[in-house]
Amino acid sequence: MLSSIFLAIIVTIDPGSAFQPEFSEPIDNLTVPVARDATFRCFVHHLGGYRVGWVKADTKAIQAIHDHVITHNPRISVSHNDHSTWNLHIRNVQEEDRGQYMCQINTDPMKSQLGHLDVVVPPDFINEETSGDVDVPEGGTAKLTCRAKGHPEPHVQWRRENGEDVIIREPSGQRTKVSSYQGDILRLVKITRSEMGAYMCIASNGIPPAISKRIMVTVNFHPVIQVPNQLVGAPLGTDVTLECYVEASPKSINYWVRDPDGMVIPSPKYDVQVVTKSLFEVKMTVIVRNLHKEDVGTYRCIAKNSLGEVESNIRIYEIPGPTRLYAPLDEEDYNEQFGSAENDEDVVSNSVSSDRANRIVIINTGSPPRDGGHQNHVPVDSVSNGDGCFRIKKLHKFMFSLVLWQVVRLGGSW
Repeated sequence: MLSSIFLAIIVTIDPGSAFQPEFSEPIDNLTVPVARDATFRCFVHHLGGYRVGWVKADTKAIQAIHDHVITHNPRISVSHNDHSTWNLHIRNVQEEDRGQYMCQINTDPMKSQLGHLDVVVPPDFINEETSGDVDVPEGGTAKLTCRAKGHPEPHVQWRRENGEDVIIREPSGQRTKVSSYQGDILRLVKITRSEMGAYMCIASNGIPPAISKRIMVTVNFHPVIQVPNQLVGAPLGTDVTLECYVEASPKSINYWVRDPDGMVIPSPKYDVQVVTKSLFEVKMTVIVRNLHKEDVGTYRCIAKNSLGEVESNIRIYEIPGPTRLYAPLDEEDYNEQFGSAENDEDVVSNSVSSDRANRIVIINTGSPPRDGGHQNHVPVDSVSNGDGCFRIKKLHKFMFSLVLWQVVRLGGSW
């Protein structure tokens, strides 16, 4: 009705000019992000006494006639330049401003042309239709939903925050790994602990900025312990490390118990550590310092969470330490018995030399002197040439000297 009134007004005006007005250029279509400003320009030649009006075509609402704004929308204004360029300004564009706008000249018949305003809106999540963090038992199904609005309509994809693949299991049993998944809803069927973690829902529609939402998926299961070595042997006086690997969700309470003494408490004797390996796995270690006979026995690593408790045993046992035998030799005897590495006659294989060296350690159990003569004491296990082989004849002489030294040391007679 308003547009018909405008037509009645412009038809009754006497142009008083011999030339009919014409549009010199078409109106440009506009694409404007929401909250920005938009300006339509209408170019007219030979306007004379005619008038220019603006109408929103889809609602038939008159926006302005010549210099006067008709609409009550305070964001609308008009301007012109030398009666040839007529502008319609829309400030702080909103989605309801989207549509076609008509520039009219009040000729008979009326002349008009259209321009389209597209208001684009970056994506935004619909919070009430988007999932929060999810807890699910292992083997269950996690349903993640992510809804977004915007113009154009956003599309949604899913990725794992750690960069690992998303695992899709079909009802047929087919299992597919994908780097990203397209769609508003992501279903993780028969989920496993390895799929636990943060999933990113990313919405975009070509209008920056794209947005993302982080959804944490927690897979719950009772604790499980893996022990690399359940029997650990060590010589007395050494440090012994015991290890347990625990997987649990929710996170478990982890501690060591030594039977029958009770819980192992951090101390100079026990170095207790827990190292996080992943969201659901930790490494428990206890280092027993300076092993004594009373430290030998069974140690238990224990893990507890709200779904269960589990433990595993590790036993420490004593093994003999390395024994080294020393014989007093002066430099002359040493050269006589072992000679130079350059002389390579009468050699035997490494396997033989190793066997005989061991026999020497077992047979001769004497201790090295403690009275400052270490510079002339040579370890038995160093009796070899540069190639790792013994000289048979000189080995016999060496063994003879060792037996003689034992007799003299013990005060006996030959």
